[in-house]
Amino acid sequence: MTALTPEFVLARIQAALPEARVELVPNPSPSGQHALVVDRRDALQVAQFLKNDPELLLDYATNVSGVDYADHLEAVYHLFSIAKRQGPITLKTRTGDRAKDVTVPSLTPVWKSADFQEREAFDLFGIRFEGHPDLRRLLMWEEFADHPLRKDYIAPDDYEYEPTPHGAIVAKSQAHFSSVAHPASSPNA
Repeated sequence: MTALTPEFVLARIQAALPEARVELVPNPSPSGQHALVVDRRDALQVAQFLKNDPELLLDYATNVSGVDYADHLEAVYHLFSIAKRQGPITLKTRTGDRAKDVTVPSLTPVWKSADFQEREAFDLFGIRFEGHPDLRRLLMWEEFADHPLRKDYIAPDDYEYEPTPHGAIVAKSQAHFSSVAHPASSPNA
């Protein structure tokens, strides 16, 4: 049985889909888990190939996560072949930027296990998964206006939205409201 390495998987993609834009990104860490970065315009076609190619049979997505970089967001999928008992293969796709062009295709039509995990990446990072069957918040409430795992996220100091205030949050909230109630006593007055 051929080992499913990223290099082998890339060679299979390039042979079957020569027009697809996919590159190997080396990982110099001790884990050495190199990744395949696929252009978002080719992501769905490449994903279908990865799942259906008889030499690969990457039939299960275990982890889908988001990553916030300085100039773009990234959706990361860890893929396994249950049939071949191999993996993971790391597949990444990137947004155009991190402000206005934050859309990548949903891979839930290929791997149903990506459903809740894409919703989580949407909720916490703001990655919009085009074609997702039910893209709505999963962990934060619908009225929550931001994405708390983004690097530019600023936690509010009043926590009036906090549904179950406790400990340090209560102290921070009390400090906030006491400075609002008595602006002359605040250090900036």
